[in-house]
Amino acid sequence: MEPSPILAPVVALVAWTLVMMVWMIATRFAAMRRAGISLKGRVGTRSGSLEGVIEDSVNWKAHNYMHLVEQPTLFYAVALTLALADAGGGYNLILAWAYVGLRVVHSLFQATINIVTYRLILWVLSSFALIGLTVQAARAVCSHL
Repeated sequence: MEPSPILAPVVALVAWTLVMMVWMIATRFAAMRRAGISLKGRVGTRSGSLEGVIEDSVNWKAHNYMHLVEQPTLFYAVALTLALADAGGGYNLILAWAYVGLRVVHSLFQATINIVTYRLILWVLSSFALIGLTVQAARAVCSHL
C-alpha cells in the first residue's frame, strides 16, 4: 500500500517544528548565559519566567515553538483523517502544503521581525487552509457513512 501523499506535508511540519525547537534552545541558552542565569539548582520554573529577563527577540522563538504545538495539532488530525479516508491527494494536498508553507513563513516572521500585522495575516490565511481541509475531511468521512 502506498502512503497517502498528504503525509508528506505532515512530516514536513513536524520537521519544521523540530527546527524551531533547536533554534529556540540554541538562542535561549545563549541568552541565559549572557544574562547570568544558570539552570543549576533551579526547581519548578516555567519558560515564562524568562519574559523581560532575556531579550524579546530570543523569546519570540519560544513563542513560535508553542504556536507550532497548538493549532497544527488540528492539522495533523485532519490530515491523518484525509489519509485514512483515501482523500489525501489533489486539492487536499494543495491545501495541506499551503498550510505548512504559511506556518513556516509565519514562524520566520515571528522569530525574526515579529510584526503582528504580518503574523495575523499569515495566521488567518493558514486558518482558512485548515478550515478547507476540515470541510474536505468531513465530506470524505460522511461520504463513507
